Formats: sequence, structure tokens, C-alpha cells
Amino acid sequence: MPEVTMIEAIRQAMDEELARDPRVFIVGEDVGPRGGVFRATQGLFEKYGEQRIVDSPLAELSIVAVGIGSALADLRPICEIQFADYIFPAFNQIVNEAAKLYYRSNGAWCVPMVIRAPYGGGIGGGLYHSQSVEAFFAHVPGLKVVIPSTPHDAKGLLKSAVRDLNPVIMFEPKKGYRAIKGEIPDGEYTVPIGPARIARAGRDVSVFAYGMMAHYAAQAAELVAQEGIDVELVDLRTLLPVDHASILASVKKTGKALIVHEDTRTLGYAAEVAAILADEAFEHLDAPVRRLTGLDVPGVPFSHPMQDLFMPSVEKIADAIRELAGY
Repeated sequence: MPEVTMIEAIRQAMDEELARDPRVFIVGEDVGPRGGVFRATQGLFEKYGEQRIVDSPLAELSIVAVGIGSALADLRPICEIQFADYIFPAFNQIVNEAAKLYYRSNGAWCVPMVIRAPYGGGIGGGLYHSQSVEAFFAHVPGLKVVIPSTPHDAKGLLKSAVRDLNPVIMFEPKKGYRAIKGEIPDGEYTVPIGPARIARAGRDVSVFAYGMMAHYAAQAAELVAQEGIDVELVDLRTLLPVDHASILASVKKTGKALIVHEDTRTLGYAAEVAAILADEAFEHLDAPVRRLTGLDVPGVPFSHPMQDLFMPSVEKIADAIRELAGY
């Protein structure tokens, strides 16, 4: 199996879906001849033309609105939001329209659209190019929210999202676009939306993470393994719907849980995982559920030392695992 970067896996997924289904098209800022700010669509304009790789104005509300209207007309739009930080002008379109059309029509109207957006810190982007916004959207019934941590899952989840009959948001860890490499199959495959992935089986501590933090957690698990701590890493990868079964099964085995994300702490996604464990696995817990998250500050700092202070890292995750294992 060839090894590719995450951004290449995403590009392959879109290329294959454009070739497979003539209803698929891409719309977003600079997605055309430039190939996108991160080059996710590089070469696709030349291959498929301006009718299917559509450069939009700098107006996220219109990108999503075009996607909703096209999806209702039986097309399959892939809407790119250049940075997740700029998704908020389209919040009403996503939450009040796309997420609710199937319900409000009693199943008569499907909205088969995908919204892609790079999220997270680690690139020195400062306030408006580093936000983690997944918790806002994982709150909304009618949406599906996925966040890959490997090239394999990035490609497979995106292909599943394009084929889904209702809206899927895929947040992509931008720091991992070229930093994360992995093998993907040569042939056709998809990754189902919903199930988590047991990235590493273990017996002592369960670590729950997604995106770049799942990548860091895998490295941290290898570090502490040298000290005799056996970590089970659960890559959540689908935030909505929540995979209750995998979360509970892991903690029933290990008795200890650490949840990691780079979003701010208060009401972040870790709070939902912790609540599930408190409600449904309390008798299996041998220690308090722990969270390792970003700080409750208005944004990721531009300064690299301050950014490092804000974000979880391999070393911070390893320290949290050691503390929990020794509880």
C-alpha cells in the first residue's frame, strides 16, 4: 500500500468521487486554478473544468447556500471553507437549514452535501486561522461531524461523506496535512461514518482523542509503553453520531479515561465523553475521568511559545497518562 500525506489522501478522495459521479462538484474560495490555500484541490480544475471546480466569492454564507440549493436539486456539492474560523457567517445556513431540512420535510428532502474545513492550531496562524470549532456543530442533530487523524481515514471518511444523503462536516487538522503520513489501499474503499477506531489496544488507561491529538496521543502511548504503561487509544474520528459503545467498552476494560482535544476546555467535546462515562460506566471507573485540552482563552496565540503553552502536546499527553496510571 502506498504511503501518502493527509492532504494527498483528501485530494485523491475528491478526484475519485468527481470521476465516479458527475453530480459531484467542488465550490469554495481559491479552489480553482490555485488549487486551494492548502492545495487540496490542486490539479482538479484542469481535469474537470470550471463547471465542477467552482471558485466562489469570499462569502462563506453563499458557499454553503449554493451547496444546500444544489443538494436539493440532486447534485453532490463539496463546500470548502478555507479556514474553520470563517465558518460562522454560514452558521445559520448549516444549523437552521441544512441540518433541519430532512426532519422538517418528514424525510422528503435530503441534503447530500459535504462541508470541508481545516481547523486547529500549531501553524502560528493566530486568532483567525487556528480555531477548533467542532463542539458548536457536534451539538446539532441532523449533522454528521467527522475528524480524521490518518490519511486512510481522511480519504475513506470523505468518500463516505460525499455518498451520504444528508449533510456531513469534515474538519481536517491542518497541522497534520503534510506532517501525518500513512498507507492507503490502492483500490476503492470507504470508512463508515459513526464507529470509532481502536488505534491501539491496551489494558491500563483509555485515551480518547481525534484529529491531530489522536496522532499525538499515539506517540505519547509509545513513550509511556517503555515505562510499562499499556494505553488503549480510541480515535473517535466521528464526533456526531457519538460511538457510545466503543467509549464504554474501552473504559470497562481499563477503568481509567483521559480525553484529549485542542479546543478550549469549558463545554468542549471532552465534556460529552466524560458525561457518557459518568452516566453509563461509573461502576467501572477506578479513577476520575480526566480531560487534557486547550486553555480557556479567546484564541490560539500567534507567538509560538504561547501557542505551545495553549496546546496539548505529546509530552503533556504522556504526563497526563502517567498521572492517571498511577492514581
